[in-house]
Amino acid sequence: MGNLYKKGLQTLLFFSVIGVISLSCSKKAADAPVVQPTEKASWDLLQERILTPTCATSGCHLSTGDGTYAQHGLVLEKSVAYQNLVGVAPKNQLALADGFLRVKAYKSLESLFFHKLNWDASHHGGKQYGSPMPLGGTALTVGQIEFVRRWIEAGAPQKGSVVDTTLLNDKTPSVTSSETFDALATPAAEGKQGYQLKVDQFVIQPNFERELFVRRAIGNQSDIYVSRIRLKSRANSHHLVLYDFRDKTQLPAIDQVRDLRNPDNTLNLSTVLTMSNHVFLGGGTDTNSDYVFPEGTALMLPAGMTVDLNPHYFNKTTDSKYGENYINLYTVDKSSVKYVVKTIDFNNTKIDLPANQRTTITTDFKFLKDVKIVALTSHNHKLGEKFVIKIKGGTRDGEVVYESTDWEHPNMINYKTPIELKKGEGLTSIVTYNNTTKNKVSFGLTSEDEMDIIFGYYYEE
Repeated sequence: MGNLYKKGLQTLLFFSVIGVISLSCSKKAADAPVVQPTEKASWDLLQERILTPTCATSGCHLSTGDGTYAQHGLVLEKSVAYQNLVGVAPKNQLALADGFLRVKAYKSLESLFFHKLNWDASHHGGKQYGSPMPLGGTALTVGQIEFVRRWIEAGAPQKGSVVDTTLLNDKTPSVTSSETFDALATPAAEGKQGYQLKVDQFVIQPNFERELFVRRAIGNQSDIYVSRIRLKSRANSHHLVLYDFRDKTQLPAIDQVRDLRNPDNTLNLSTVLTMSNHVFLGGGTDTNSDYVFPEGTALMLPAGMTVDLNPHYFNKTTDSKYGENYINLYTVDKSSVKYVVKTIDFNNTKIDLPANQRTTITTDFKFLKDVKIVALTSHNHKLGEKFVIKIKGGTRDGEVVYESTDWEHPNMINYKTPIELKKGEGLTSIVTYNNTTKNKVSFGLTSEDEMDIIFGYYYEE
C-alpha cells in the first residue's frame, strides 16, 4: 500500500512538472514581443517620395534617352540614382568651380542637388547653378527640402533611417505662388544708368514647352556702352537669350510675339527662319544671372538698336503657368571704356553630311589682331551631337576651352581669366553630326539644315 501511494505521488508530481513547464512555455510564447518590420531607409523614402515622382520622369532624369540628358548627364531612376548622385562631380561649371559634388556627404551647402531644389537664389548667396528643379513642375515643400538637407548632413547613407519621416508630409510651400512675381528694379531706380527690356507675362499651357521671341527697341537715341547685363525670370524658365540680327534688312515685326512651337507642338517654320539670322548678344541658361564685363570694357550698341528676346519655359503640370522676363542693360560713359567688347560670329557654311552617317567637321578661324576672349557659346541644329572649341596656334594650341552636347541649349561659358590670343591665332570648331535621315544635309536656314557657329565676346589690345 505504501509503495502504491509512493508511485502515485511520483506520477502526480511528474505530470504536475510537465504541466508547469507547458504553461510556462505557453506564457513565454504569448508574452513574446511582436517583431516589427524594419523601418524604411531614408534614402528609399527620398527615392519613392521625391525622385521617382518629380525627377525620374520622361524627358527629365528617367533615362539616357531623355532629350535633356546630353545637357545634365544625370539619370535618377531607382536602380542607378544613388550611385549617380552621391560623391559625383557635377557638370555645372560654376558648381564645379565652387567645389561642389552632386551630393557631398555631411555637407548640404556643398551639394548641388540640395541647391537645385531651392528655387530662391538668395538661399545660395544669389549664385545661379542653372535652372531650379523640378523644371516645369512644382517646387518641393519646405519639409521635403529639409528632409533632403538632413539626409545629406547625416552622411547621405543608402541604408538606415536617419531623418524624421514626418517631414515628407509637410505641405508648406517653399516659394510663393506662380501668380506672384516681383519685377526687377530698373537701373534708374537703383541710381544707375541703363535701360530695361521686358517680355510681358504670358501663359504656358499645361504639359507644354513654350519658347518664344519678341523684338524690342532698346530706346537708345545714341550709341551706348553696356558694362553689365542682369536677367530675371519666373520659375520654370529654362533659358533667356538676347540676340542681334546679322542681316538688318530681314527683321521680324517689332513687339510681336513669335512662338517657336504651335499649340499642337509642331515647329513654327516662320519663326525657325528668323532664328537663322541671330547673332548672340547675351544671356543663357542661367536665367536670373548678373553678368559683368571685365573692368574697363563694355559692349557697344548703336543708336536705335533693337534686340530679339528669347525666353523658354517648361510646364509639366496639369495647370497653366506663367512666363515673364526682365532684362537690365547697365551702361557707362564712353570715357570710362578702355576696350570695346565685340561679338564673335565665326560661321562655317561648308557643311556636307551624307545620309545615315556620323560626320565630324573641323574648321579653323583666325583673329587679325591680338585679342582677349571673355565668353564663348555655340550654335548648331538637331543633328549635332557634340560641339567642341579648341585654341588654334600659340603655346596653348589644341587646348579644349569649350564643350557642349545639347544643341537646343548650348553651354555659355564666361571666362574670369580671358583667353589671350595673338594675331594669327584663333579658334577651332569640331562638330560631330549624326545624320540619321535618308537625305544628304548641308548648311541652311531651316531646322532640317545644319549650322556650325562660334559665338562669344572678345576685345582687342
